[in-house]
Amino acid sequence: MRPDRRVFFAAVLGGAVLAPWTAHAQDASFAAVSAPVAALDAGLLAVMKAGSSATPFPRRYAMLEPVISQSFNLPHILQFAVGFDWPSLNASQRQDLLAVFREYTVASYVSNFTSYDGQQFHILPGLRAVGAEQVISTQIVPRSGAPHRIDYVLQQNGASWQIVDVLLDGTISQVAVQRSDFGSLLSSGGAPSLIAGLKKKVMSLSGNTMS
Repeated sequence: MRPDRRVFFAAVLGGAVLAPWTAHAQDASFAAVSAPVAALDAGLLAVMKAGSSATPFPRRYAMLEPVISQSFNLPHILQFAVGFDWPSLNASQRQDLLAVFREYTVASYVSNFTSYDGQQFHILPGLRAVGAEQVISTQIVPRSGAPHRIDYVLQQNGASWQIVDVLLDGTISQVAVQRSDFGSLLSSGGAPSLIAGLKKKVMSLSGNTMS
């Protein structure tokens, strides 16, 4: 048998033996990467089913806050959104900014997912690698009408994966939008201006129910 044919048959036989293990590894990887997205989807559905008319904003906020804190790498997102101004902030400013950024992130989701009318969340199969990051594609499917696409960019943080960006319609980076918004506040008054601006946004999103 010619050497090239031996290599061919060895590859086929090796593939036959290794394919189940490869498929299992891919399934396990997808489950690990998509876990934060699945947790977020479940949390959003719970808040939607609680409903804004029956459940006060602070209660829905309390339901979603631990999910957001675990699913998102908020310190990483905040540092990227602040950008070049981050090194100039002192430890106290960073701590205060992270606290209000967490409130703002949770309040934004609570205010945007207010009621349930049969919507479904679907995580689409497959991962898309972008360097060391992985992208998960999802759809929010309403009772009627076209689905809305949301992609999540995830990064490994220790033993788990966390969301570091959200791409609306698969292209519009939420973090890039925040970086632009935050930049205007930082340029007008530094960290105190950004902190005050985010607090004002939280109060507006919550209907002045958050202290």
